[in-house]
Amino acid sequence: MILKNASVMDDSFNRVSTDVAITGERISEMAPGLSGNDTVDLSGYTLVPGFVDIHIHGCVGSDTCDADAAGLAKMCAHLVTKGVTSFCPTTMTISRDGILESLQTVRKCMEQPPEGARIVGVNMEGPYINIHKKGAQAGEHVKAPSFQEFREYYEQSGRIIKLVDVAPECEGGDEMIRNASKLCTVSIAHTEANYETAKHAFDLGATHVTHLYNAMPGMSHRAPGTVGAVLDDERVRAEVICDGFHIHPAVVRVTFAALGENRSVVVSDSMRAAGQPDGTYTLGGQEVFVKDGQARLADGTIAGSTTNLHQELKNLLSWGVPFRQAIKSVTINPAKEIHMEDQIGSIRVGKYADLVVLDSDWNIKMVFVHGKLAVDNR
Repeated sequence: MILKNASVMDDSFNRVSTDVAITGERISEMAPGLSGNDTVDLSGYTLVPGFVDIHIHGCVGSDTCDADAAGLAKMCAHLVTKGVTSFCPTTMTISRDGILESLQTVRKCMEQPPEGARIVGVNMEGPYINIHKKGAQAGEHVKAPSFQEFREYYEQSGRIIKLVDVAPECEGGDEMIRNASKLCTVSIAHTEANYETAKHAFDLGATHVTHLYNAMPGMSHRAPGTVGAVLDDERVRAEVICDGFHIHPAVVRVTFAALGENRSVVVSDSMRAAGQPDGTYTLGGQEVFVKDGQARLADGTIAGSTTNLHQELKNLLSWGVPFRQAIKSVTINPAKEIHMEDQIGSIRVGKYADLVVLDSDWNIKMVFVHGKLAVDNR
């Protein structure tokens, strides 16, 4: 198949006029004037890499912690319609057995992929967090960081864990970060860490921060906090939930400018109510009330989101974030955080043909996953 006449975001994220040839699952050639029997004319459209969501609990009524293969398949089918071609189902702070069962279910779905977006690994958001910053996580299952226990999860799941959260100030945090960072990306999350503690965690090997600003100390002129440590350290990438609810658009603009185009990572952090009407749902065993698309616990605590990467991309562009940075933040930057940038996240010969076709209003017209047309809205 040859995709012709689109404005293509190339591997350097510059717009170029070129054709893209797909052979099997991968991009086989990129050059102007390619010809062949199976061609698709994309005149007037923009071709970008498939979106990569590395922090998503659920959508369309399903949740990673249900440990249900059919539910994960529903997530795959829905997410691809939003331009997501790769994602990491994300666990919550639940019981040890619940986490292990969820991990093993995800592994089975990776071995026998459902139609739609591809599952590329797991994000473990809990249980190694600070009880005082637990947010919508279940307090009864919060525990101190334990590398020994994490190693058991890692091995018993078939080493599919791509990212794990840690509150570095908790007992065992140093050992956890130092050792787990040799196996996967370690993220600071649900933490009371001050500036110095956060910087120490980065020195030990943490390179990521989960939903920046949420469930962590903010930044002031005399107390930079975790947020200040992240913005001040080029070694670290930061997740940002760009639904206009978790973070004010003005703060999003300032944050993206401070992070620069290589350190901003857009995530949905969506829960099972995403793609569903307002109502009552559950997250990590807790009741969640969704009104006007905003998910909260009974006490008002924000409980994930109901958004998706495509909507967040459109939000960013409407808020004035440069197109190049916005696209990198939903593609190559998250791909780098799970160490898969050699396979996904940009348009380059040899990579998987995970592609999204956008019109001039940034609506999705087509989605390709591993070279297969998965969505056609033309």
